[in-house]
Amino acid sequence: MFHDPRFWSAVAFVLFFVLFGRSLWKPLVSALDGRAERIRAELDEAARLRREAEQMLEDATRDREAALAEAKELVEHSLREAANIAEKARKDAEDIAARREQMAKDRIASAERSALREVRETAVDIAIQAARETLAASLPADADGKIIDKAIGDLPGALSQRAA
Repeated sequence: MFHDPRFWSAVAFVLFFVLFGRSLWKPLVSALDGRAERIRAELDEAARLRREAEQMLEDATRDREAALAEAKELVEHSLREAANIAEKARKDAEDIAARREQMAKDRIASAERSALREVRETAVDIAIQAARETLAASLPADADGKIIDKAIGDLPGALSQRAA
């Protein structure tokens, strides 16, 4: 057994670890502990980042829902406003149509009055002309002076009857 190289390799290995084991074990353990601590810190950081991401997702979802609700309310408000504007435009159009109809009726009535006045004036002019022509044809030439003199003579009596 003392001549077997495997035996001496095993003895050298055990002696190596007995003599240098502590000095090697501490750096090895501290390196592994450091690495474990880094991994733990990275996991904690990942968990914190995940919580932040979940919170941001919740905030974004809440903001999106609020924006959708606001957009829906804005669309509904716009539709109500458009309906109000359409109703006001309809009423305004009806008012304008009624005013124009009344203006047309007033113009027609004015034109009728004007036409009636013209017809009356024309009838009076025709009647005066006819009376002139009839008097001129039926009275002799010297009768007009006698009629004027008689009318002047009857004037004081007519005025006194009127005063009384």
